[in-house]
Amino acid sequence: MLPTVFSIAPGRRKLKTRSRTLLLLALVVAAINLRPGITSLAPLIERIADELALSRSLISLTTALPVLCMGLLAPFAPRVALRLGLERSIALCMGGIAVALLMRLAGQSSAVLIASAVLLGAAIAIAGPLLSGFIKRHFVGQMGIVVGWYSLSMAIGGAAGAVLTAPATQLFGDSWSQGLAVWALPAALGLLLWLCLPSQAESADAAEGARGLPWNQPRAWLISAFFALQSGLFYALATWAVARYHEAGLPLLRSNALFSLSMLMGVPSAFLLPWLAQRFGNRYWLLVACGLASSISLAMITLVPTFAPELWAATIGFGLGGSFALSLVLPLYEAGSPLAVSRWTAMMLCMGYSMACLAPVLIGLARDLTGHYHLPFMVLTGLALLMTLLAWGMRSGPRHTS
Repeated sequence: MLPTVFSIAPGRRKLKTRSRTLLLLALVVAAINLRPGITSLAPLIERIADELALSRSLISLTTALPVLCMGLLAPFAPRVALRLGLERSIALCMGGIAVALLMRLAGQSSAVLIASAVLLGAAIAIAGPLLSGFIKRHFVGQMGIVVGWYSLSMAIGGAAGAVLTAPATQLFGDSWSQGLAVWALPAALGLLLWLCLPSQAESADAAEGARGLPWNQPRAWLISAFFALQSGLFYALATWAVARYHEAGLPLLRSNALFSLSMLMGVPSAFLLPWLAQRFGNRYWLLVACGLASSISLAMITLVPTFAPELWAATIGFGLGGSFALSLVLPLYEAGSPLAVSRWTAMMLCMGYSMACLAPVLIGLARDLTGHYHLPFMVLTGLALLMTLLAWGMRSGPRHTS
């Protein structure tokens, strides 16, 4: 069904259909690998902290460090592509993700576990911006639908990490290190697939696009702040949602199921909301709706976590998944040229992830200091409200820049 998305020139329909299908498959597999290394830790993080005698603030580095790397290293992605080529750079990132996850076989050493988080974050940091460039290179006429598949694949990968890690751990004799390392397999598949793609040299235009970020654009700051809040909420919940439910008195099995449900609900919203935004031109109102859904859900999880928990787990997953997918396309609408889009995206990822990485650590630190998750989750609810206000402030529409 995917090949029907693309317009194929007469006389070369079959060849180009196969080529575009392979390109889209490579994009989907790469996107699937961007989140499991992070979300797979949530079902096991309390157990890992207890077994390794680590504080909650220290164990949260396994989530915070990848996000920090994703922020700090994102601006360097175009330079890596200029040296190695875009396709080979992404292949290298897939290899880096695979190695980082294999390192978790030795995760009984806290130093190795944290080192794997750093390598994982570095690989994701380079891959993310380059995959956006890959979409612009090969799917110029189908940006909306392909971005939908891209964000959908990321959501599937994140949900799979949350849902399947606990069963994988049981399959390997209750070894959490092997349960975490199993996610190296799809990364290895991604490496092989990207090595099959022909590599293209980058042009002088790409080099120009790697220069300068729009620090003097107020709307670029608004978008970056929105992305930072959205990402901070996601990674804080990816680290501590299970622990919050369990502390509230829910069984661990049900706590894991609630977290899995929220991850799964990000799957339909990741595809549906970008499509709605393109179809009806209402992306900022959709962002406001996602912010309200996230705020109300977090308030319920904070204040009455045992009241209809499945409902609020579903709505928080839908709200955060949709806001992430919509934020990916904001630079495409805000900037007026391909080079400007690259600069806006780099700034959004750099600022957003650099600030978002603090959320899991601060929540863990607050849990250590207060002895419970109630106050930290109240802060998360306030951040969700702030995210909603930012979306409201951006609703006046884009200001195209070059």
